[in-house]
This record gives sequence, C-alpha cells and structure tokens, in this order.
Amino acid sequence: MTLPLSPPLAPQLALTRRALPEGQDIAYEVKLDGFRCVAFVDGTEVFLQSRNGKPLQRYFPELLLPAGRYVLDGEIVVRGEDGREDFDALGQRIHPAASRIELLSRQTPARYVAFDLLAHRDTVLLELPFCERRRSLEQLLAGEGFGGTPVEMMASSNDPAQARRWLESAEGAIAKEVGAPYRPGERKGMFKVKRVRTVDAVVVGWRPGKEQDTVGALILGLYDEGRLRVVGHCSGLSAKEKRRLVGALAPYETGERGAGEPSRWSAGRELEWVTLRPELVVEIEFDHVSAGRIRHGARLLRWREDKDPLECTFAQLSA
Repeated sequence: MTLPLSPPLAPQLALTRRALPEGQDIAYEVKLDGFRCVAFVDGTEVFLQSRNGKPLQRYFPELLLPAGRYVLDGEIVVRGEDGREDFDALGQRIHPAASRIELLSRQTPARYVAFDLLAHRDTVLLELPFCERRRSLEQLLAGEGFGGTPVEMMASSNDPAQARRWLESAEGAIAKEVGAPYRPGERKGMFKVKRVRTVDAVVVGWRPGKEQDTVGALILGLYDEGRLRVVGHCSGLSAKEKRRLVGALAPYETGERGAGEPSRWSAGRELEWVTLRPELVVEIEFDHVSAGRIRHGARLLRWREDKDPLECTFAQLSA
C-alpha cells in the first residue's frame, strides 16, 4: 500500500465516565456493540485492522469497501432482524474454516459503520479537529461509489438529550471533543458512557475464589416461564465479603455442583460452582446482555431479603 498511513495503527481510545460531558464543544455518537476496525483502502486493495492490530478481512469477505485512497476508523457490526447489533452472531464470524466464514457472510452479513476519516488521498488528517474530519468523512461517504455498499455513517448529534436517549436504548453513548485531534493509542478527547441497568436475580450458587475459603463469584439465575435459568455471575466482591459469604451461604448449599458451558469468554476459567437452594436474591448492576446472558460480570448492589425469588424474571433483561 502507498497510503500516507500504514497498518498497524493503534486506534484512539475512549475514557470511561459515569456521566455524559456536556457543552458546545461536544459531539455525541451512539455506542455500538461490534468490533473496532481501522480500514485502509488503496485502490481496490483493502486491509481491515482490529483494535489490536490483527488483520480482519478474511473473516468478513462481504465487506467490499469502495475503491479509493482513504483510511477510516469505525466499527464492524452484525445486526439482527430487530435492527440491533447482535454481538453473539458477530463473534461467530471469527472462525478458522473458510467454508464456514463464507456461509456466515451470507447468513449474517456484516456492516462497516464509519465514524472518522484519518487520511484521504495523500493527506493525513490526524491533526485536524474532529469536526473537520467528520465533515470530510460525510463528503467522502456521500460521494460516488458508496451507495449500496456495506459502509454507513455513524449517527451523530450535538444534542445531549439525544445522547441520553441512546443511554436508555442502546449500548451507551460516545462523547467527542469537536476540536480535538486524533491521537492513536491515547485516551484523549473521547469519552464513553455505558448503559447501566439493574435487575434482581436469584443466587443459585457460588464459585470458589483464588484464595482458600473465599467466594470468588455468585452465580445468578432468573425465572423464564417457571424455569430457573443461569444468566451470568457477579464478582468484584470485597475481600471481607468473600470470606464472610463462605459461612453465610453454607446453610443454603444443596451438596450438588453446577457447571457453566465453556465459551470464548470463559476459556481457562474454573466453571464448576457450589449449588444453592434458590432462596436468596440480590440486586445487581450490569451493562450488557448477549444471547440471553449477562456477558460481563455484574456488580453487587445489595441483598434483597424483601424480594420473592419467583419475582426475579427473565423479562427484566429486555426491560
């Protein structure tokens, strides 16, 4: 490639915040649930680079970006029938078999959502303020050749009310300083606020901690049409709580063991847990659900002695 920027290029990263920054110098974008991807296009040659600098194009042969000379920053997503991102389907695309990739490229085609333009023709745009790069990106994608392609523009707004709506309905919101340059690999000028949700869940078991005689995680369940389903775990307990819970949970133990299903997210972890009678309820905080499970560990907010376990329903995850 003869572009003015070459892979690998570390993408600019976002600082996590609990609340959205506001002001005239802030632009907001919806937070997508996909794979970060820097796209290098030189003529008809395309190189898709992951956040970690790995090549992605073999996994997404349907992402045929229009010919030209440009470098985009964006997100690869797969959307379900409801139009929302389906991260579980996206994860299935990372497969070693070419035949499987080809099949999934037709069954669950991916889209490339562009949100920044880093270089165009022979010009590097990194030092330009974000607002100028955004305008250049809009002009590029509105030009000849992009219509009907799997490339689309990231939704953006200067209205904090719109950003708050994204926090209620999507994965969250991104806030960018409109005057900030692009800083590869740095957490400057860009912030992310995740959608935080709470549910009441039944404690169906506990997993031993790394230290002896400690609880490492609580196994969580929800009732789905009368059946108790394991939906995730709650970790991040304090050292004092980890020790206290061993004795506190002992009266509820059934003498049986449960086991989680292996996945790409749990590789190498000890999945067996001590099963408990479904009598204890906790309120937990989490930020993401995928394929009916809380993908990342939830945070314990409080124990709910006042809550009937049968009221802890699966419907809470879609509320």
